[in-house]
Amino acid sequence: MITADNITSHEFIGLKTEITQSTNPQVIGLNGRIMDETKSMFKINTVKGIKSIAKSTSDWKFSIENKDVIVNGSKITKRPYDRIGAKA
Repeated sequence: MITADNITSHEFIGLKTEITQSTNPQVIGLNGRIMDETKSMFKINTVKGIKSIAKSTSDWKFSIENKDVIVNGSKITKRPYDRIGAKA
């Protein structure tokens, strides 16, 4: 089960997210559902289509158990199968 404490060691595909900080000011506020994940990118389904955004250059907000959790992208820049089950 995904909780606010262990979100960085779980699967992100299917979760809703929003970019809260980024080195690219044009993507701040971008939100949608994560459709796919690679080592360094999220593919997000937004109202304007699917966007590929680098993980490491942004802070990501997820709502878990009615709490907003902000995750620094550089902490999740790993292949999903390397990150899942690992300690954050």
